[in-house]
Amino acid sequence: MATKRGASASTSAAASTSLVKRSRVEDADDASSGSLITVSSSGKDKGLVRTVKRTSGLSDPILSLSGGHAGEILDVRFSPDGQIIAAAGADHTVSIWHTYAPNDHITSLLSHSKAVTCLAFLRAPSSSPLLLSASADGTIILWSPLAPPPTNKVRRFRQHRAVVNSIAPCPTDATIFASGSDDGTICVWNTDERKPLDVLNVGYPVTAVEWAQDGSSLFVGGIDNQIHLYDLHRKQVVYTLSSHTDTISSLRLSPTGSHLLSLSFDSTLKVWDVRPFAISNGNGARGGEESQDERLTGTFTGAAVGGNDSLLVRADWSRDGKRVVSGSCDRTCVVWDMEDMKGRVVYKLPGHRGTCTAAALHPREPIVVSSSADGTLLLGEIEP
Repeated sequence: MATKRGASASTSAAASTSLVKRSRVEDADDASSGSLITVSSSGKDKGLVRTVKRTSGLSDPILSLSGGHAGEILDVRFSPDGQIIAAAGADHTVSIWHTYAPNDHITSLLSHSKAVTCLAFLRAPSSSPLLLSASADGTIILWSPLAPPPTNKVRRFRQHRAVVNSIAPCPTDATIFASGSDDGTICVWNTDERKPLDVLNVGYPVTAVEWAQDGSSLFVGGIDNQIHLYDLHRKQVVYTLSSHTDTISSLRLSPTGSHLLSLSFDSTLKVWDVRPFAISNGNGARGGEESQDERLTGTFTGAAVGGNDSLLVRADWSRDGKRVVSGSCDRTCVVWDMEDMKGRVVYKLPGHRGTCTAAALHPREPIVVSSSADGTLLLGEIEP
C-alpha cells in the first residue's frame, strides 16, 4: 500500500460529536409498531424515553461483528444481493458474514500469504456469488465464498510484483476486471484465464482503479495526486483530473456512470462529471485537455484520510446515487447526501477504536457497514 506523502488533516472533536447519530441507548423492541423504544443514558437527555422508527431488516439498529480477524480489516463489501458481507484482513484472510440475523461468521477464506488489501464482488447468481480478493503478496484470487473448501478457491491470478491496492470489475462484461499495484502497472484480466489480457505500465504506484461506463477506458489514481483516464485500446491518456494535493485513496463511479468520486490523502472528497463532452469552455468548445478542471462538480470535507497509519481509505456510492459513504482516520464512518451534488454530511458515525478503513452501502436497504483497523465491523441502519 502506498505511503502518504503530504500532511494529514484532523477533524475537531466538536465537529464530530455535533453530527453523531449513534447515541448510547438501552433499548427494547416494540414489535407491534416496528419501532425501537430507546432510553438515553447520557447527556442532558438522560432518562428521556423516545421511539425511533426502524428502517431495515437488521435485528438491531447497530451491530458489531467481531472475532473474524486477528488484526486490521482493510476493506469491506456487500454482495450484490446484500445477503452477505466480505471483509479483507491484514491477517491474510477474508471473512464472510451473514448480513441479517444471526449475523454469524460463515467462513474464512485462506490462501493469501500476506495482507488482503481489497475486495470486489462480481455479477453472479445470488446462490453462487463470486468474490475477488487482492493482496500484498501480489496475487488476486477468485472465490466462490459459499462453496466448501477447497472448491471455494476458483483461480489465482499472478502478474504483479508488489502490493495490489485496487481491483475493479468491468461494468460491461462480468468476466473482466482490472487491478492496480505498487509495481506501477495496471492489469486487465479475464476470470477464465490465469494470465492478464493486457498490462499497462504507468510508471508510479497505483492506489485506485475504476472503469468508465463504456468498459473500454479506466480511471487510474496513484501517488502522483492525479486521476488519469486511460483508453485501454490506444493505451493513451484521454484526460487528466488535477485538483487533489495528495495520494488518491479511492475511486468509485456513480451508478449512472455520469460522475466519478475520488477520495484523497488530502482529506477531500471530490465529485467529477465524467460524461463524454460534459464540459465546455467559455468559447463554447467542448472537451479538450485544457478544460478538464471544469469537470470538477464539488469538493467536500468531513473525512480525515492519510493519518499516521497511512492506510488507504475506501468510499462507496449508494445504488441510487443519492449518498456517498467513506471511512475516516478519525475512527468515524461518514455519509454524505449527494442528491443535489452539494455533499452535505448527514451522518458521522462513531464506534470504531481505530481508523475506519472502508465503508459500503447496502444495495437494497438503508444499511451501512464499516471496517476498521481495530479488527471489527460495524453494521447499522440509517434513515432512507
